[in-house]
Amino acid sequence: MIKPINIAILGATGRVGAELLAVLEERNFPVGVLRLLASSRSKDASLSFNGTSYPVEEATPESFNGIDIVLASAGEEISKRLAPAAVAAGACVIDNSNAFRMDPEVPLVVPEVNAKALHNHKGIIANPNCSTAQLVVILKPLHDAAGLKRVIVTTYQSVSGAGKEAIDELEHQTRAIMNNEDYTPLVFQHQIAFNLIPQIDKFLDNGYTKEEMKLVNESRKMLDLPELPITATAVRVPVVIGHSESVTIDFEKPLSPVEARQILATSPAVEVWDSPAEGIYPTPVEAAGADPVYVGRIRHDTSSPNGLNLWVVADNLRIGAALNAVRIAEYLVEHNLLKQQVTT
Repeated sequence: MIKPINIAILGATGRVGAELLAVLEERNFPVGVLRLLASSRSKDASLSFNGTSYPVEEATPESFNGIDIVLASAGEEISKRLAPAAVAAGACVIDNSNAFRMDPEVPLVVPEVNAKALHNHKGIIANPNCSTAQLVVILKPLHDAAGLKRVIVTTYQSVSGAGKEAIDELEHQTRAIMNNEDYTPLVFQHQIAFNLIPQIDKFLDNGYTKEEMKLVNESRKMLDLPELPITATAVRVPVVIGHSESVTIDFEKPLSPVEARQILATSPAVEVWDSPAEGIYPTPVEAAGADPVYVGRIRHDTSSPNGLNLWVVADNLRIGAALNAVRIAEYLVEHNLLKQQVTT
């Protein structure tokens, strides 16, 4: 049997950190030692896991001694500083930031898409951007069936993707507007309540945002299609949890909506909700707190003979962060890919 796995959560007091604890508990992951790490501001806090209270410790390079897996959700700069120390201490780091995603030496993984890349890890494994994670789960089986020729994506991303402060801002703005009170946007560039913002992250020289180019480049890497024509527009919307995507795909070979539904329905990570005449299609409300990537409104693209349009929805805190990280950890344990893993 597999002995308990010693886990550290880096960024334990954030929204993704809380979700990581919840997912580990829900999936009965074999946690041995649990070390909760955050900045010095949170070192006197405590969090509950499986009915036991654990103290939050300040994250230092020494925090990873005796740890098997580090689940990191503390941001790019902190990951760059502490992940190498964790690997040097013998741990495997599953990182949710943008720090290592495009590093050719680091696997960028959604297990349902490219789990085999985990067999070549060198201590650090990258979790993709939340909007990318749900997209590639849909693209991979369709590519295997008919070949991707071109992909166009527009994302409608919830405020939770920008952290707890963004959720608070949406709530405060909504309350202020309803009470006819003044407010000043702090997290977002513009009002987010009763509005949407066609900008996520900074603009680049090519006119796209960093978020849009993350989706393009990460999808190419995970699908092993470096020349895939793919373009994206990322939009922030006043939804608390759940990212939605309008996806247009051109295929190398014809693929009917019926065939696409059948293919996607066989994926263990996907649920097809697609009966528009009965009002059945996924929305963020249904996706929040759930594990699947939901897809609906699968239909012919009227502008392309080999094209389909799809609507894709998922809980960004789970499939785009915590759940994917824990699934990676489960795969590492199951396939004996941890440096310090011991089996008896």
